[in-house]
Amino acid sequence: MVRCVVGMDNPENPLQPSIIGYGEAPNVGIRKGVVIHVEDVVDSIIHAINEAERISGVQINRVTTNINGSSVVGINSEGVIAISATNREITLEDSLRVEEAATILQLPSNKEIVQVFAKNFKLDGQENIKDPVGMHGIRLEVESHIITASTPSLKNLYSALESSKLEINHLTVSGLAGAEAVLSRQQKESGTLLLDIGASTTNLVVIEDGEIQHVAVIPVGGMNVTNDLAIGLRIDLDVAEQVKLKHANLKSDRQKVWESVIKYQGEEFTFSTSEIQMIVEARLDELLDFVEKELNSIHKSRKLPGGVVIVGGTAKIPGIDTFTRDKLQLPARLGKLEKLHGLVDTVSDPTYTTAVGMMILDMLLGRSDNFNNGSSKSGPNLNALTNKLMNKLKRPKNT
Repeated sequence: MVRCVVGMDNPENPLQPSIIGYGEAPNVGIRKGVVIHVEDVVDSIIHAINEAERISGVQINRVTTNINGSSVVGINSEGVIAISATNREITLEDSLRVEEAATILQLPSNKEIVQVFAKNFKLDGQENIKDPVGMHGIRLEVESHIITASTPSLKNLYSALESSKLEINHLTVSGLAGAEAVLSRQQKESGTLLLDIGASTTNLVVIEDGEIQHVAVIPVGGMNVTNDLAIGLRIDLDVAEQVKLKHANLKSDRQKVWESVIKYQGEEFTFSTSEIQMIVEARLDELLDFVEKELNSIHKSRKLPGGVVIVGGTAKIPGIDTFTRDKLQLPARLGKLEKLHGLVDTVSDPTYTTAVGMMILDMLLGRSDNFNNGSSKSGPNLNALTNKLMNKLKRPKNT
């Protein structure tokens, strides 16, 4: 689904924005998180925007949006510069310059950088520096995590938004938006995996010490569960989707055999709940195998005190948190939106987590822009991770 969420500042508490509108539409032109039919996506965007405008009473011209799909890859890179100032004091310009040096990579011609996150700085051999500005030294190094995506995918997304008469404020990855919506500062500091299991992709983001450590997109999601049920139970996809929504359950005892009854278009279908659970377990077990491989690649398997936080439509399957905990050997819980006012009932659904996260990022970054332009006297009250996003969320030049 294409989803839109509209929020506004809460004058009484800027840290608790109010939801004033929302809209959604089927994403028939998107496959595996990638735009494949621009015209269909334009129709979906316009429908979702119109619904959000109708509910909120606000005209929408600019948006913060997300990039998705298996072409989204996070890679580590390092940059190094010499400090030329006479007093050898590190300035903000030096910090930005060394981060820019980390982006000098040999990328394929069909890839481009979406976001850059500085994880740690090193000054004259002193490691694990979070902010070198104001310190003194000669050689400044940075270890960064750089997120890249397919250039054709980005251009198709820009084209769809441009045809929808929308300009892009910021562009980010789905998992990062979800993390901003449901993770606390403590979770971001201690080390947490955000797992966003959508319809056709699963976004994962590992955050530790308040920094992005790893980003990946796995091309498996809830639709794969539906497809497996259709094959395993020998039923149509529409019926399989209803079976998943109403009877997929990872809590029940598979040894006890119950019957699940689905009525669809006047026809009645009866299935064994144990068979349904076996099919769902098999697909989610495979998905979590991919997640485990990603954690192993960064040496974080079973080493995240903050555990796993699960969002996305597939998070609604009962027992998925316990199943994930047992599989990954980490604490696991469902993501919960907090500190929101207004029309929160609808957007509290796990399928809205990414859209709500982008709304929050858009508002926080807007406050930062106002502050930088001199229109705020107190400055933005942002957490450590969001501060790292300043000037790092891509602003496409061709929109």
